[in-house]
Amino acid sequence: MLELNGITYEVEEDGEVKRILEDINLKIDNSFTAITGPNGGGKSTLAKLIAGIITPTKGSLILDGKDITGYNITQRAQEGISYAFQSPVKFKGIVVKDLIAFAAGRKVGLDEACDYLSAVGLCARDYVNREVNSSLSGGELKRIEIATVLARGTKISIFDEPEAGIDLWSFNSLIRVFESLYSKINGAIVLISHQERILNIADNIIVLEGGRVKQFGKRDEVLPDLMGVNVACKAAEREGN
Repeated sequence: MLELNGITYEVEEDGEVKRILEDINLKIDNSFTAITGPNGGGKSTLAKLIAGIITPTKGSLILDGKDITGYNITQRAQEGISYAFQSPVKFKGIVVKDLIAFAAGRKVGLDEACDYLSAVGLCARDYVNREVNSSLSGGELKRIEIATVLARGTKISIFDEPEAGIDLWSFNSLIRVFESLYSKINGAIVLISHQERILNIADNIIVLEGGRVKQFGKRDEVLPDLMGVNVACKAAEREGN
């Protein structure tokens, strides 16, 4: 269980204080939670705060009863929090099986590495010895990144807009991976997305707007209102044109 208590995050721009997040209070359990909302609402900032990339100005983060507010990204990783960037990092000179072993923090045999790759829909023999570089497509890199998350077996796995920068075929493949991911990770999944198809496979949805939590609840409670707002906005845009 991850608890966010009164989380506020501010930055200074041109001598003025800008508040990005304000008084965020959430409890994230071992479920599939999607974070969505308008651009600039604070979604990626919240994800980075959970991962330890940035530190809140006010408030606390409690993981399984332990205060991790002051922990950096390395300490959070040691506590079992993983973070997948919008654009996966490339590692020139490192092959996929070695990257998986590095993520797991232990020796990983060839068969085990292949199991992780197969779990994310990749033909293991075609990828296990490939270098993690620009020869791989965006969709391939993202699925390899998910395989490393599986190898780590983290308590909380955060994915920041995994659909960004990939084609439709790769997106459809990722949907299938995320549909089966929860049972394999055996922990909490926190996924930032605007995509209705991704929101449809989440257990819970958090809607952030203007740095505040506008809605938080079960998918069946939040999604109908959310989709209704999106449809109304699109209709208004058409009328304006």
